[in-house]
Amino acid sequence: MTSITDPKMSDMFANAMREIHNKHLKAHEEIIDTTVELCQSHRQFVKSALDTSLKKCKEDEMLFETIQTFKKDLQHKNTSLKEKQHAISEVISEVQQKEMQKDILIRKIEKLKEEHAKRRDLIKSQNKANKDRLRNLQKARLVFQDHLGLEIRTIQGKTQLVKGEKLQFVFRHINPADQDSAYVVTMGLKEDGSYQIVSSDPSLECLPDLEKRLQETNNLQAFLANVRKEFISQARC
Repeated sequence: MTSITDPKMSDMFANAMREIHNKHLKAHEEIIDTTVELCQSHRQFVKSALDTSLKKCKEDEMLFETIQTFKKDLQHKNTSLKEKQHAISEVISEVQQKEMQKDILIRKIEKLKEEHAKRRDLIKSQNKANKDRLRNLQKARLVFQDHLGLEIRTIQGKTQLVKGEKLQFVFRHINPADQDSAYVVTMGLKEDGSYQIVSSDPSLECLPDLEKRLQETNNLQAFLANVRKEFISQARC
């Protein structure tokens, strides 16, 4: 067994310790290098994660802003839609009212057409009656004017009660003492085509009764004959 006091042994031990120390030092350096690499890798990972997180945060903020913009746009569209629906409802209501007014106008027009047709028939009837009365007047004129000295005058009514064209029947040969003395009855036509006695000169108390009989019989010749008789009766009193 070699003694520890052997110088060779001491060198061998020193060399062995140096090798062990170098191995440990190398291992330590490797650990340090590995740690540095891990630290750098960790820093890069943290930096990458931080960048990714910041990017994701910005993207989330943009997404949130986009969502808020969409919400506001949706609210605006909903408000606009409600306004349009209200406007449509008003238009529909207005159209319905116009349809009702249209129906009312159509009914009024139909009623006016019916009234116009009735008025037209009435005018035709009145024109026919007026033509008949004109023929009666012409016959009466021939009878009374040629044989009894009757004069027929056309006058224009000027008062509120007597408007339009009127006829005056002037009777002569009534008073034996004065054959040229004039006895006058004035008459016209009402809106319905019936005769209207306006006045007589001199006044006859029975004139309303004679007018009523004329309305009933529509016999103008008989009316004039009766008026003449009343004038003669009054002149002889």
